[in-house]
Amino acid sequence: MRTFRSTWLFALLLISALVLAACPAPAAPVADSDAAAPAEAAPAATEAPAAEAPDFKIGLVTDVGRVNDRSFNQSAWEGVLKAQADLGLTEDDVKYIETQDAKDYADNMGQFIDAGYNVIVTVGFALGDATIEAANNNPDILFIGVDQFQGEALPNLAGLIFHEDQSGYLAGVLAASMTDSGTIAAVLGTDLVPPVVAFNEGYIAGAKSVNPDINVISTYHPGEISQAFVDPEWGAATAKQAIDQGADVVFGAGGITGNGALQEVATHEGLYCIGVDTDQWDTVPAAQPCLISSAMKLIVPGVAELITAAHDGNFSGGNVFGAAGLASFHDFESVIPQEVKDLLVTTKAGLDDGSISTGYGN
Repeated sequence: MRTFRSTWLFALLLISALVLAACPAPAAPVADSDAAAPAEAAPAATEAPAAEAPDFKIGLVTDVGRVNDRSFNQSAWEGVLKAQADLGLTEDDVKYIETQDAKDYADNMGQFIDAGYNVIVTVGFALGDATIEAANNNPDILFIGVDQFQGEALPNLAGLIFHEDQSGYLAGVLAASMTDSGTIAAVLGTDLVPPVVAFNEGYIAGAKSVNPDINVISTYHPGEISQAFVDPEWGAATAKQAIDQGADVVFGAGGITGNGALQEVATHEGLYCIGVDTDQWDTVPAAQPCLISSAMKLIVPGVAELITAAHDGNFSGGNVFGAAGLASFHDFESVIPQEVKDLLVTTKAGLDDGSISTGYGN
């Protein structure tokens, strides 16, 4: 019995060995379908990866005041944000520094310079000298000086400037056409800043083109540049004084100071006010009860276009004029007589073709 079992076990092992010898060996496992593709279809192992697009960073330094001043600084920053969106940049690619004291202009720019930013935007006439010095010392960085006239062109510094006298002129035509009392006013930032003077001179000339005998009460802030645009209390008090003297239309041109004037006028029923720099219907809602228009400098598209030019390699230094004009009448569209609208259209055309002169700078 034991011999039979041994013989049967030996036979079973022999049969198994013969079956295994007749079967082909299994193929090696395949990691994925790409590895099984022909060698010539795969990228060469030594091929360099595609290069990433270089960083493009934009920094903005405000004039004294906040970036959300609902006026000049804010418009410039919105121009940076527009460029960010247009160019597909990230939030980390755009930063701002709010200047607390004028002595910090250079240091604030220096932070962006040291961090290797490509474009630095500085806002306002007061930063002009510091911006020129920074541009001279850093020829590989592009600078945009908003409201900074360039007496001598540098290849890496563009001064974005505007015909403030022309938009002021249109505001004066509107004010003189809408007054019932024959007295209008302007509450202004400092006369140390040429664009502010241009706004006022244009405003007076435009008003007198409608009524040579009109009474215009124009008041500049008496303080230094660092104070003149961040004093809404003074703006409100000065507007109130003009109203007490019979003014029924008030032009506020002085940043936060001018905003104070607009908001004061809004508390008096039946009076009109005119904003500045941007369409202040959107930025100063408290002024909407009186805001018939704004004397605009189109800062947002001007800044965005210069940044795009810098990004695309088409940047040119020197003075660049941005567009200017009046904002929409918004809720006062039906209040402004058609003949006044027609006069404004004709006046704008004359300013554009040179047939009408504001007299400013002559």
